[in-house]
Amino acid sequence: MSKKIALVTGSSGQDGSYLCEFLLKKNYKVIAADRRSSRDNGWRHKELGIQNKLVYEDFDLSDINSIISLFRKYKFKEVYNLAAQSFVGSSFSTPIYTADVTGLGPLRILDTIKNFSPTTKFYQASSSEMYGKVNEKILDENSRFKPRSPYAVAKLFAHEITKNYRESYNLFCCSGILFNHESPLRGEEFVTRKITKQLCEIKNGKRKFLELGNIYAKRDWGHAKDYIEAIWMILQRRKPDDYVIATSKVHTVKFFINECLRILNIPVLWKGKGLKEVAIDKRNNRVIIKINPKYYRPTEVDYLRGSFKKAKKDLNWRPKINLTGLIEDMIESDLQRLV
Repeated sequence: MSKKIALVTGSSGQDGSYLCEFLLKKNYKVIAADRRSSRDNGWRHKELGIQNKLVYEDFDLSDINSIISLFRKYKFKEVYNLAAQSFVGSSFSTPIYTADVTGLGPLRILDTIKNFSPTTKFYQASSSEMYGKVNEKILDENSRFKPRSPYAVAKLFAHEITKNYRESYNLFCCSGILFNHESPLRGEEFVTRKITKQLCEIKNGKRKFLELGNIYAKRDWGHAKDYIEAIWMILQRRKPDDYVIATSKVHTVKFFINECLRILNIPVLWKGKGLKEVAIDKRNNRVIIKINPKYYRPTEVDYLRGSFKKAKKDLNWRPKINLTGLIEDMIESDLQRLV
């Protein structure tokens, strides 16, 4: 019996790397697709030990011809679109590029599926950032969207066009609205990894201080490994649908920081308010955490909390790793990388 062939776009990122590993264990033939310039040195695949088990292909969400040629080369059973300009902060300085790649890119894949491979199942990586600044305390599949960044607006277009193609052309197209999910494979430009990495460097005497923006933003954080399993489950359903994937628990960035400090055994005293708030290392009276206004977004999202009730009911999915376990995993890896 021939293996199922899956396409994973954005395969070199955090989610793409874990998904490639997961699919390999499920005995898929995995086509790992990225822009050549974004593949960097493949460090995530090397850490997972999968770099020699994947089939690599160059791929560009902004180039319809590269997408069509890939579909002509392979008969894909499943396509997981994780590729995007995925850093919210950068989307403010590159809004047109973000709209083209993150928004129109998925449409190019969907139209290719409609025209060349209508039985292929498609997964779109939607984002909790689409909800933006809303008043609801817990967000689900029926909650209102009010995006607050070019990234979120682009993601919302991709989310809605996926639903439109499902309803218009009877395609198996699904979206997973994933709330914040982190891991040791998270990029250093994301606040959680920035915190764990730089606090580990402070612990080892290789850095003097850490600078952050809004430490009172509240997020629903889960482990990427848990969320990757949910992504796969979504495409195994008989009927296509959209799902929120979250933990339903919310914490501030400051709570995340304090958990890191506790695990690293760095005692601190917080002093000041607003832009003058600092964390002082009690052992030597040095300031090790500062607030820098340049890390604030032009339009901030203060609170995001998701409900995974539908995923629990339909997929029998629930998060397995709590926030402390996630932070311990990230810190352990960052400490090992410093050795």
